[in-house]
This record gives sequence, C-alpha cells and structure tokens, in this order.
Amino acid sequence: MRFGIDHARGKLVLGSVRVPLPKSRLARMSVGTALIGGGCLGFLPILGFWMVPLGLLILSQDSATVRRGRRRVSVWWGRKRQRRRG
Repeated sequence: MRFGIDHARGKLVLGSVRVPLPKSRLARMSVGTALIGGGCLGFLPILGFWMVPLGLLILSQDSATVRRGRRRVSVWWGRKRQRRRG
C-alpha cells in the first residue's frame, strides 16, 4: 500500500512514511476538517493545497460519503494506469 490508511495499525500511509492517527473519531474528524480548511487557504505561506487531499483521506476513515469518493478515484486511477501499461 503506497497511500491510504492502515486500519490494522491505525496509521496513515504516505509512501514509506507512516503517521499515527488519533484513536478518537472526533479527533480524526477535527484533524481532517482542519487540513481541508487550511488547504483552502493554500495561497498563504506555510499552508498549501496539498492539505486538501490529505484531509479528505483522513475523513474517509469515518465518513461513508468521502470513502465512496476516495474509492471511485482509486478505481479510476488504477484503470488509467493499467491502460498506460498496455
């Protein structure tokens, strides 16, 4: 798994980096929402647009709507990569 959430260990996986997520659902929702809010202010120094997809990834653990969207993008991306390989 390159990018996603390791549910067994409760960690966010970003390539070779593993970041622990809060165990509390409320804390995860707060972190995800804060990242999305900060990403919307990405034109400011320090904050960046990279925070929006990270926030959505964290929210997808607890929100069925976001999880469905993440799964659709994941399937689309996999099919696109498969077509490129032949």
